Amino acid sequence: MLRRTALLTLSVAICGFTCHACARGPEGPEIIDPAEAAKDPDFLVQGEYLGDGTWLDGEQAKAGGQVIALGHGNFEVVLTKGGLPGDGWKRGDAQCALKGNREGEATQLKGEGASGKIAGEVMTVTSQDGKMKLHLKRTIRHSRTEGAKPPEGAVVLFDGTTADHFRHGRMSPDKNLMSEATSHQKFGDYRLHVEFRLSYMPNARGQGRSNSGVYLHDCYEIQVLDSFGLEGKDNECGGFYRLRAPDVNMCYPPLTWQTYDVEFTAPKYENGRKAANARVSVKHNGVLIHPDIELARNTPGREKEGPAPRPLYLQGHGNKVEFRNIWVVEKK
Repeated sequence: MLRRTALLTLSVAICGFTCHACARGPEGPEIIDPAEAAKDPDFLVQGEYLGDGTWLDGEQAKAGGQVIALGHGNFEVVLTKGGLPGDGWKRGDAQCALKGNREGEATQLKGEGASGKIAGEVMTVTSQDGKMKLHLKRTIRHSRTEGAKPPEGAVVLFDGTTADHFRHGRMSPDKNLMSEATSHQKFGDYRLHVEFRLSYMPNARGQGRSNSGVYLHDCYEIQVLDSFGLEGKDNECGGFYRLRAPDVNMCYPPLTWQTYDVEFTAPKYENGRKAANARVSVKHNGVLIHPDIELARNTPGREKEGPAPRPLYLQGHGNKVEFRNIWVVEKK
């Protein structure tokens, strides 16, 4: 990802609540070990919450909450009517935002017209007019394709045993593949499965917050970034930078394993000229975010377009994003 944006630019139906962009500050430590992250009380508060109650309009509804850790006991909370993104809530549905501050054992939530708290693993929110009353419990979602087994005939690029299938391949202490790696093998049309884990960086903002990318054909980047709880723009997780935003932001909280499942058709060339654009479908954590779209040009930051076959590139962007369970099924 090449451009920098404020982490919390949330284009929300504000519903009378306030939402503030956060100023850029020191990035602080980058944590890739969940056990180490759990020592930070903020890590145990951040994440997703799900439940029901009445919305601002007084309607009984399922509701979701995404709590974004901003460091030093501060949080941004996004409430979504209908459930969590990809599970009842879709782009354009009602959502609202509050700010949170951890005070001892509880996190106090405040907004213009509403307040609440997170205590233990329960979030409660009420509006001043009494219409909104939500009771949500912390939940951890797992991608429906996490751990997918490579089918017969698949090319296994990484299974935790060796990084030798990648140029500059390096393994983490827990035997995951680190970012900044290019596959030795080259491909044309294929189906790809790849799993990634974002590091925990609550003090970082924007493009400095666990940044990487999956470059199909060495030139089309599916963004990898901790954009949990944000709008879901083309330069955020799941987006094709400057080409297309994902239909829904399916980014999970940091240190949760996530998946991309991709159907890719390479561009076609005749007599040295492009005769047909590349096409791609992408599922993020099992939810379709790009439905058989056309890629009219390459995304910035890597190679220009060109004929197949070409490698897969996992971008290094100064952060310690980890990958695992990477396999490709070639289409003949």
